[in-house]
Amino acid sequence: MMTLRQIRHFIAVAETGSISAAAQTAFISQSTLTLAIQQLEQEIGVSLFNRHAKGMTLTHQGHQFLRQAHVILATVDNAKRSLQHSTDQVAGHVTIGVTSLVAGYYLADLLTRFQRAYPNVDIRVMEDERPYIEHLLVSGEIDVGVLILSNLEDRHALQTEVLTHSPYRLWLPAQHPLLEHDSINLADVAREPLIQLNVDEMDRNAQRLWRGAGLQPKISLRTASTEAVRSLVAAGLGVSIQPDMTYRPWSLEGDIIEARPIADLNQTLDVGLAWRRGTARPAMVDPFLTVAREIPHGGRKPSI
Repeated sequence: MMTLRQIRHFIAVAETGSISAAAQTAFISQSTLTLAIQQLEQEIGVSLFNRHAKGMTLTHQGHQFLRQAHVILATVDNAKRSLQHSTDQVAGHVTIGVTSLVAGYYLADLLTRFQRAYPNVDIRVMEDERPYIEHLLVSGEIDVGVLILSNLEDRHALQTEVLTHSPYRLWLPAQHPLLEHDSINLADVAREPLIQLNVDEMDRNAQRLWRGAGLQPKISLRTASTEAVRSLVAAGLGVSIQPDMTYRPWSLEGDIIEARPIADLNQTLDVGLAWRRGTARPAMVDPFLTVAREIPHGGRKPSI
């Protein structure tokens, strides 16, 4: 029978990357921790870690289980919190770093849930470019980041956790010829005038996408405004590949925007948390992580 202790031990190893470091964090022996991981793998029937000379890294199944493990512990913590004491008595502050695209489409729901759970905690938010937010996290000047994780550079210094995977879809104006296709692929898109969003390193993500497909897109316009992308697409001036979390079916002018999947595009935009690895976390970081991991009513909101 899987236990919460095993799940906590698994998370400790996943976060530290080694049995010895996790054993120190959890204040148990290495042999006890090794046995707990082995029993957990036997219970669920998959290998969660790749073992190598420098430590342990998560397998694909391990990454999937890590997300569920955090949800399990967050649910348990939430249940305990509701029964044991009122969070109205908890006071303090948490400083959050966020990038602009995430701030516009993901942050409000997260902060609302945290403020509802901890009304006497002062929330401070700093919005900036990802490299600067990453620098502040590593230096300890902010407590936790909420940002797009795909472009992080100093992964050895930061612990990360994906909160939502937002799939990409193609935005088109109403009555566009591609809407008649049973299936749309990247080669179809490459023949169309493309509107590129440049905010929050979306241009870097797009370059990787097209380079991986071996295609050269016809970029007709670049903009840092998601609303501009929406208006330009709706006006028939081009198409755009955007993550579902930013999709709305109309522009500011009230024109319809259609969205269709791209058959050979499986990447997602991963939004999540980042915090400094290997040091004692500030007091309010763990409560913030717990709330962030909880699934909002009706499910998370990565996509429309």
